[in-house]
Amino acid sequence: MARKKLSVYRTKRDFTKTAEPSGAAKVARGKLPRFVVQKHDATRLHYDLRLEFDGVFKSWAVTRGPSLDPKDKRLAVEVEDHPLDYGDFEGTIPKGQYGGGTVMLWDRGYWYSDDPEAGFRKGDLKFALEGEKLHGEWVLVRMRHDRSGGKRTNWLLIKHRDDYAREGDENDILDEDRSVASGRTMAQIAQGKGRGPTPFMIAKSGRAKADRVWQSNHGMAANLRARSETKTLTPSKRGTQAKAARRVERLPDFIAPQLCKSVSRPPNGSEWIHEIKFDGYRMQLRIEDKEATLRTRKGLDWTDKFPAIANAAAKLPNGILDGEIVALDHNGHPSFASLQAALSDGATDHLIFFAFDLLFEGDADLRRLPLSERKVRLKSLLNNSTGNGVIRYVEHFETGGDAVLKSACRLSLEGIISKRTDALYHSGRAESWVKAKCRSGHEVVIGGWKTTAGKFRSLMVGVPHDNHLAYVGIVGTGYGQIVVKQIMPELKKVASTTNPFGGKNAPRKTTGIHWVKPELVAEIEFAGWTGDNMVRQAAFKGLRKDKSAGEVQVDEPFATTVAEPAPRKTRAKKSASTSSKGSAVSSKSNAVVMGLTISKPDKPLWPDDGKGEPITKLDLARYMEDIGEHLLPHIEGRPCSIIRAPDGIDGETFFQRHAMAGMSNLIDEVRVSGDRKPYIQIDRIEGLVAAAQIGGVEFHPWNCAEGEPEVPGRLVFDLDPAPDVAFTEVIKAARDMHDRLSSLGLESFCKTTGGKGLHVVAPLKDTKKDRIDWKTAKAFAQAVCQAMAADDPKRYLLNMSKAKREGRIFLDYLRNDRMSTAVAPFSPRGRKFAPVSMPLTWTQVRPGLDPVKFRLRTVPPLVKKSKAWADYDRAARSLKSAIKKIGR
Repeated sequence: MARKKLSVYRTKRDFTKTAEPSGAAKVARGKLPRFVVQKHDATRLHYDLRLEFDGVFKSWAVTRGPSLDPKDKRLAVEVEDHPLDYGDFEGTIPKGQYGGGTVMLWDRGYWYSDDPEAGFRKGDLKFALEGEKLHGEWVLVRMRHDRSGGKRTNWLLIKHRDDYAREGDENDILDEDRSVASGRTMAQIAQGKGRGPTPFMIAKSGRAKADRVWQSNHGMAANLRARSETKTLTPSKRGTQAKAARRVERLPDFIAPQLCKSVSRPPNGSEWIHEIKFDGYRMQLRIEDKEATLRTRKGLDWTDKFPAIANAAAKLPNGILDGEIVALDHNGHPSFASLQAALSDGATDHLIFFAFDLLFEGDADLRRLPLSERKVRLKSLLNNSTGNGVIRYVEHFETGGDAVLKSACRLSLEGIISKRTDALYHSGRAESWVKAKCRSGHEVVIGGWKTTAGKFRSLMVGVPHDNHLAYVGIVGTGYGQIVVKQIMPELKKVASTTNPFGGKNAPRKTTGIHWVKPELVAEIEFAGWTGDNMVRQAAFKGLRKDKSAGEVQVDEPFATTVAEPAPRKTRAKKSASTSSKGSAVSSKSNAVVMGLTISKPDKPLWPDDGKGEPITKLDLARYMEDIGEHLLPHIEGRPCSIIRAPDGIDGETFFQRHAMAGMSNLIDEVRVSGDRKPYIQIDRIEGLVAAAQIGGVEFHPWNCAEGEPEVPGRLVFDLDPAPDVAFTEVIKAARDMHDRLSSLGLESFCKTTGGKGLHVVAPLKDTKKDRIDWKTAKAFAQAVCQAMAADDPKRYLLNMSKAKREGRIFLDYLRNDRMSTAVAPFSPRGRKFAPVSMPLTWTQVRPGLDPVKFRLRTVPPLVKKSKAWADYDRAARSLKSAIKKIGR
């Protein structure tokens, strides 16, 4: 089929004269389809966009190149299909040949579309790109006169408004004018200078060759690409510098390590090299007479914690190495959480010591030598020794620091360390080592933790400041079940009745707050400081057992990263563009909620809140901020589909279950067995706000156990009445269901649906001895509903047919299946007046209950007074016991 599609391509070319691929070579297909953009200086300079589809590259000539400005509509002329091996072509097409001129691999990566076949057929292809230069959502629209399949094949390439959109002067993407493969300019390619496509090489081990890529299945920097080749350090006047190494009679037991200073932007001079910043424990490795010792940055002996590394190091010659112990996740990326888990479980054999400096070689003190000399000696040492793969040399890059940092950030690495090649080794902080991070990280002191209904929710943290522990906010995300089990014993060991925080921001004791002695140090990542010195979007990474609370210091002055929006008490007065209940930000400028920019904040999502006022995107984001701590427990750790209404509920809406490139990194992803596409998962309140930014008006999680997609975590019974059934009958049905479940030993809870029905929810135990599969759970739910319908067939039925439902209530048990969803408690609905699925107490489920009063505007103040579902987490019961009872 591909051969037939390439017939036009082949007839236009003479492959005895052009180096372009003929398409005869077989190209391995990846998990995701590829895209390339090739800058092509032919008769007219243009950019060729190619999307892999159905065995070929569908191709368009974009006359002015791609634009990140959504207001730009770039003409894209469809051309013949190209072979897949064209995605690696860079060079010169001879004059006189079709397309004669210079071709650069300007960008490449992967693309995704929910339904590409329909997009091509309709002439409206919505897709997302994840390349080295281009990211986010795009659309190709076939021009009106071409939609019926006429002779012209003109399309428009348009950028969607998302986090990667850039308008005006910020739209400088075409200024990035070097090949992503070889780092060459168009002129260099035309002149045949430099080498062809060269990967940005990070060596897997000390034995790696300079022409080898550390692929994703081998190491952390999967397919990290350079804009220039990696160079090998060659120190000048090596003989002179070698004489500067001082000899000692005995190796020192410990050397205080050199530390980095933080910078917002890495240096770019030729005197600097750049290394990947590892996410692990800084460690000093000392070898003397076949005995190795590992010490922390404070000199603590941790050798016993890492026996595999110590045994491998004992085979090295005498010396002292500086490095970091790291755990790699399944993608080969450094993972601090995996390192914490390994230490907690005592399973450290798979950890790796990455060596980046050599302080002593034998009895020679190398600290007075320049870094270039020390690294040459370190690489030689590790190349000539065996470390069994657990001791590895850290490669470096000599290209510009900005380019290295950008590439590291795209691979979700922590950042980079930049070092002067001529610098000596200095203990303590020095200007010759600086670190630039992709996302701010910090060490903080834990002062307490918060619980909701007895369940751990967040840490309360601070930093030493003016002789007291200054409160800097909560760390609300980053806690899976395993992490909570690891840190809770540590917190309880230092539990206290005294508030450890001081200063004007010190929190007061309220329900759910537990104080601790300020002794534990946590590593967090966050989006910077707010105007009142609070951390924004903080996520927990792990405990720093190698550091004391007294060592924690603020890397940079408070309030330098970002300004906090005006306090909510000073909201703007009602105007033509801001509702009386809306949030405080002007209509034409962007707004900020929890540190996230909300574009077009005054766009109405619901035209009427029931009182004649629209509900805007900003109102929705503020609602998520207010209600997030109540909604989040019911969706976190589970795949969660979103109903999006970017143009409001009266516009086009769509149900999105899969994650897409270009989505906020505050919206997490989860992979589920049997589906190669990752699902959406929201594990932080900021993720709810990020969903509001893209018009997410409803949240529908799976009903699985937290972190266990294959394990049922709750039963949901949807009581759906026919139009002619009074709501009082639905109330009776809910109570009937409650009584039946109680008789089977199951606790149940009730909530409105945001519609005309009610949901009855029964939480299930998910311990190993209580677990059941989805088939069993669904069969049980069906049996309960069948018994209920059999007892009162005039009121209930299990048939979905609307024709048969007249005068009765449909007992929907079908939500109790692996991939089935139910609207989350506290989720708004994309319906008239913005109703909310509201949890109720059973005393509220009585005649007179009016579900219409639970709306996006009214719910936040009601929640503060409500005790509904307060015991939900403690009410989980074993379904195995209930199954035995239903059969009696």
